[in-house]
Amino acid sequence: MLLPRHRPNRRRMSEDARQTKPASPYAAIALTAVIFINLLGFGIIIPLLPFYAKSFDAPAWQIALIFSAYSIGSFFGEPLWGRLSDRFGRKPILILTITGNCLCYLALAFAPNILAAFLIRLVGGLASGNGAVIQGYLADVTPPEKLTRQMSYQGAAWNVGMIVGPSLGGILANPDAGPEGFRLPLFVASALAGACVLAILVVIRESNHRREVEVRRTRLLSGLKDMVENPVLGRLMLLSFIVGFAFTGIESIFGLWANERFGWTPREIGVCFAFVGVAAAISQMFLTGPLSERFGEGRMLAVGMSLTVLGSGLLVVSPGSAATIALMCVTAVGQSVAFPNVASMISRTADPHRQGQIQGLNNACGALSRVAGPLSAGLVFPLNINAPFLLGAALVVPAIFLALSASRLAPRPRSEV
Repeated sequence: MLLPRHRPNRRRMSEDARQTKPASPYAAIALTAVIFINLLGFGIIIPLLPFYAKSFDAPAWQIALIFSAYSIGSFFGEPLWGRLSDRFGRKPILILTITGNCLCYLALAFAPNILAAFLIRLVGGLASGNGAVIQGYLADVTPPEKLTRQMSYQGAAWNVGMIVGPSLGGILANPDAGPEGFRLPLFVASALAGACVLAILVVIRESNHRREVEVRRTRLLSGLKDMVENPVLGRLMLLSFIVGFAFTGIESIFGLWANERFGWTPREIGVCFAFVGVAAAISQMFLTGPLSERFGEGRMLAVGMSLTVLGSGLLVVSPGSAATIALMCVTAVGQSVAFPNVASMISRTADPHRQGQIQGLNNACGALSRVAGPLSAGLVFPLNINAPFLLGAALVVPAIFLALSASRLAPRPRSEV
């Protein structure tokens, strides 16, 4: 008589893995600081890129290509670095990728032409696709019931970095001096990335100890098989794409829309995005984690997506500046509530030995949405200036039901069992 093959409890394996991997008590704080400094360096150059590209006499399509290069690189980098961090450890991959960012900022300061700038941005995007590595580290060392809170803190650091960075870049740049006028902010961005590397070397301890668990060498495409076959992972990654597609489309076209609708200048648009960043950071720091722990990740995911629909749908009838800023903040808060819950539910569902790879595929879906969303918004905007907002709302509504179905199938945290 053949005995049935023992199948290990994946959820218990995940919890045991977290409990047996020591980490510095300051690891989560250090990773939050790393994200902030990294995004501060990234944010420094975002508002400068159009002027930087124009300094090479680049046409509009080449300027757009410079923007897209970073997300294209990130699309390929996220699953690659996530998988490698599963196999070789989180810390060395973080050091490698952030060092790559440091060198890319430095190279961009001396780019001789627009083609070189595009290639540098492409490589920089590839190196920057290390979000899955950080998420994998957090999944290694954080109890499942606290993971959404930690993910939301990382999102808050992202938003604050994106608020402070553009302001600092505007102060340091001198567009009248041509390409050389952008070297100082690029030098600062490179130095900040270097500071991230030092912080990781000093503070972060490796969390993914391969001496303690059996290493399973998986192919890169095996994660895609999980995404297709696993009903929870497939739904959640589709959500990442749909919600990211809707929000980045709105975000990319908002300046042109506000100019057409209210005659806003870059100053008013910048003020609006400052409010948006503050609202997103506050919600991720103080609301997302506690609410998810109290009411459940699935419910808060649906609530966040509903806020995105509400904000983007009402923008088309906004009567003026104050209402527009408020509705953009509602939309951003919805994103801030939704995305940490997606990452947490994916972490709890995925094989504990493949956290980086699976989170990387999810982040790759987000990177792809940041390419497709702005492109689609740009195509429908000439037809009707409100079309990007209506398209975004129309896509997210059915995705709310997709979120609810995924939450019913996902393993629950220990606190909810």
